[in-house]
Amino acid sequence: MKHYTLDDVKTALMTTEIQAKTKLVNALYAAAQQRQLHLEGEAPVAIHQPPLPANVQLSTPKNMKHRGLGSKTGHQAMLHAIAHIEYNAINLGLDAVYRFRGMPTDFYVDWMRVAYEEAYHFSLLAERMRELGCEYGDFPVHGGLWAMCVDTEHDVMVRMALVPRVMEARGLDVTPKIQEKLNNIGDTKTVELLDIIYEDEIGHVATGSKWFKYLCAERNLSVYKTFRELLKKYLKNGMNTEFNAEARLQAGFDDMELALLAHTFAN
Repeated sequence: MKHYTLDDVKTALMTTEIQAKTKLVNALYAAAQQRQLHLEGEAPVAIHQPPLPANVQLSTPKNMKHRGLGSKTGHQAMLHAIAHIEYNAINLGLDAVYRFRGMPTDFYVDWMRVAYEEAYHFSLLAERMRELGCEYGDFPVHGGLWAMCVDTEHDVMVRMALVPRVMEARGLDVTPKIQEKLNNIGDTKTVELLDIIYEDEIGHVATGSKWFKYLCAERNLSVYKTFRELLKKYLKNGMNTEFNAEARLQAGFDDMELALLAHTFAN
């Protein structure tokens, strides 16, 4: 097996050609599973925004057009938006491996698995988009998903608290509603794809919960107090409080944390 290092993880992170990116992610995950991903390499550098494929236009959230699902274009745009989330999620998994040094080996295996599964999700959605007559890059995207990654690059505990347990966990809250809308227009095939993604995403959020709680214990910090302080500091604009309690409980939250979320964003 090739000698893979964290420099190769950075290469995967910065690769924009999706087939090459997926191939390298798959190889890195296989190496990590066999404890052959060597946790060495140049010191991590800040990445303001990983490069996107050349045909993907980056916009801002406020400039994104809202399209109703009832039209063909709106249908395509919804899938495109979900695919962009999954593309970003590949990079989020890779960045956790690349950036945060000195963690237990299982941390790197876990987050390479996340990147591997996110690449699979993207491939499912890309194939479905092609069936519906569009490709990744046919609609503009925004970089808001990466902003939290930048904000948390200084501390692995903060990253674990806020990216998987807040940003990714929102997917658990909204996916059932998206599936309902897709069922209403007869797109059962995409609903079935989202079932696969939904189940995996529960595991990804659970991975964030696992390592957030590990780091709190290592630093002798209260999980609840620390999580609340981080929510208040980094999510000043609040959150929608319609939480998918069942999925979040499966993903490592508990009743006290759900109450904490509801209380924190009640106003």
